[in-house]
Amino acid sequence: MRVWIIFLLCLAGHAMAAPAVEDAIMEELVTEEPVAEEVEVGANPVQIEIGEFDEAIEVVEEEEEVFTENPCLEHHCKKGKVCEVDESNTPMCVCQDPSSCAPAEGDFEHVCGTDNKTYDSSCHFFATKCALEGTKKGHKLHLDYIGPCKYIETCLDSELSEFPLRMRDWLKNVLVTLFERDEDNNLLTEKQMLRVKKIFENEKRLQAGEHSLDLLAHDFEKNYNMYIFPVHWQFGQLDQNPVDGYLTHTELSPLRAPLIPMEHCTPRFFEECDADKDKYIALEEWANCFGIKEREY
Repeated sequence: MRVWIIFLLCLAGHAMAAPAVEDAIMEELVTEEPVAEEVEVGANPVQIEIGEFDEAIEVVEEEEEVFTENPCLEHHCKKGKVCEVDESNTPMCVCQDPSSCAPAEGDFEHVCGTDNKTYDSSCHFFATKCALEGTKKGHKLHLDYIGPCKYIETCLDSELSEFPLRMRDWLKNVLVTLFERDEDNNLLTEKQMLRVKKIFENEKRLQAGEHSLDLLAHDFEKNYNMYIFPVHWQFGQLDQNPVDGYLTHTELSPLRAPLIPMEHCTPRFFEECDADKDKYIALEEWANCFGIKEREY
């Protein structure tokens, strides 16, 4: 349980007049020299010495700022893509070359795809997936779990029934931990803080720790209302792209991928949450999976 909690815990002239002619005789004396009456600003050393140089610098700096402005700084690309500019300096997202991804520093950066292939990092995975866009293989390829691919045990029916017991308790403890650490309201909204505060201050709350399945089941039945908000909160955290009341495989991935190496029933649990098999988990289906009564979501 402690490992689960630890796991959770995702840029700023004007031209000078020509020298006055003193008299006609002087004019005749200098007719053989190059014409120098009209000198461009900045070309005359005297002008530079009297301060025109500062003005020239300002102009150059302004031109450099315009030239170095990068339109990609305000252009967001999804995972697997990077921003580039076309000939008209318009930003666009293109697939990242996997070879441009930084090499993994260890096995902890490896990820396993649904193609049962280990990728060096999530960067390598998403860059590869991007290159397969529009293909059948690319459509089916998803990030399965964090870590190198390995054998995942089959989840038995008895084990599957135990999974939501631990998951509900974990979600409750995660929220309590966020409440305790959220001094600047950066982790939870004000409304969420009020909801969690009621759970935190409830003397009947089962403290975090290793508990038997019987105790978890008993506590859920006895303190049912304490588990409703954590289940709904987790759904809201995942339902982001877009916020539509449905979870796609991609939206579910931030929760599912890290859990699989620790909980081998994770894949089957979320597969069966999708009761109508439409590849989406609706809020109603999510609530049913966690034992939340229909009238309360």
